[in-house]
Amino acid sequence: MDSVIAYLEQIDPVMAALYAGLFTWGLTALGASFVFFFKSMNRAVLDGMLGFTGGVMVAASFWSLLAPGIEMSPGEGFDKVWPSAIGFFLGALFIFGLDKILPHVHINFKDSQSEGLKTPWHRTTLLTLAITLHNIPEGLAVGVLFGGVAAGFDGASISAAVALALGIGLQNFPEGIAVAMPLRRTGVSRKKSFMFGQASALVEPIFAVLGAWAVLTFQPILPYALAFAAGAMIFVVIEEVIPETQMDKNTDIATMGFIGGFIMMMTLDVGLG
Repeated sequence: MDSVIAYLEQIDPVMAALYAGLFTWGLTALGASFVFFFKSMNRAVLDGMLGFTGGVMVAASFWSLLAPGIEMSPGEGFDKVWPSAIGFFLGALFIFGLDKILPHVHINFKDSQSEGLKTPWHRTTLLTLAITLHNIPEGLAVGVLFGGVAAGFDGASISAAVALALGIGLQNFPEGIAVAMPLRRTGVSRKKSFMFGQASALVEPIFAVLGAWAVLTFQPILPYALAFAAGAMIFVVIEEVIPETQMDKNTDIATMGFIGGFIMMMTLDVGLG
């Protein structure tokens, strides 16, 4: 791990963000590859993994994004927290807008419960787009933090950025499974199920690069950008991830998965950051 951190410190921050985004995408693809070995997965296991995903996202939103953003903001009292409050609201508003426009259907929902603009697209596409919504703020968060490190902001460190990328990557693994397995269960071929599963995370390296570039180009926006990514992730957890885990009888398993994900991300951020 020390060698990875040392290497990332020496290269261009946008390239570092790209590598981190590719890492998180790679773990999604690894999860999706399970479809080549299994046709289905126990619903309780799936709900537990989705809960784990939610826990990681909530912990990352505070420990990796909001807390550093508030710390690096100038001023005292209310003046210090306003940038994060504004950024948090705008991030949630951004995903709210995408949620209303982008056609998608959540994993445990019926086709009649699809959201966004009405289209004749198949369920495979709509499921992939649902997870893609999860991954946009995750890629953005990784890129923004790498950009903040390169800009020299106090409270942003390369080890914290690596911890965030590692945590996001680990929770992307079950997300890859969560897309590919339901598709395979409906009769989609193994190859197509894998392709759709890994494709859901292709936005992560793209938005990681955009986030790093934006912070490096407009350095004063960093506290806003960190909170923006946090607000986007919290919106996704409350509006999409948690409801998906509460559709069956596995609420306790999903809740403990959430707790486990939160603890893991908090431990990574504090331990490495």
